[in-house]
Amino acid sequence: MDKTIGTEYGNLSQREAFLKDNCDKVEEKGYMKPYTPEELQGHKEKLSNLSIEIDEIEDEKKASAKYFKSVLDPMYINRRNLVSNIRKKSEYVREICYKFIDQKEKEVGFYNAEGILIESRGVTADELQPTIFSMQRKTGTDE
Repeated sequence: MDKTIGTEYGNLSQREAFLKDNCDKVEEKGYMKPYTPEELQGHKEKLSNLSIEIDEIEDEKKASAKYFKSVLDPMYINRRNLVSNIRKKSEYVREICYKFIDQKEKEVGFYNAEGILIESRGVTADELQPTIFSMQRKTGTDE
C-alpha cells in the first residue's frame, strides 16, 4: 500500500472529501500521530517549563514537610506518652516524698505531699537505729 493517498489535493477539506468518497468504510480509530518538527519543539519547551515548575513546587513541598514534621513530632511523642499512661492508669512523676520508719513493724513507708503512701518496704539494717526524732514522733495512729 502507498504511504500517502490524496496528497494531490492541497486543501485539507478536499482531501478529506476524496478519502471519504473512495474508502470502503469510515471508522473511528486511535493511533499515534507523529508531530511536525515545530510541534515537537513546542512540546519540548512546554516540558522544560513544566519541569522547572514541578521542581519549584517539590522544593516548597520538602520545606513544608520539614515544617510539619517539626510540628507533629512533639505531638506524636505526647500522644505516645498519654496512651502509655492511660494503659497503665498512672503516670511517672518525680516529686518530694516523705520517708517514715516504723521501728515496731520494721517497715519503711514513703508518702507524697498529699499524704498518700506511694511505696513501702522492709527496713534495712542502718534504718533500724532509732533517732531522737523518730522516738518522739507521733502519728495520727498513736494512742
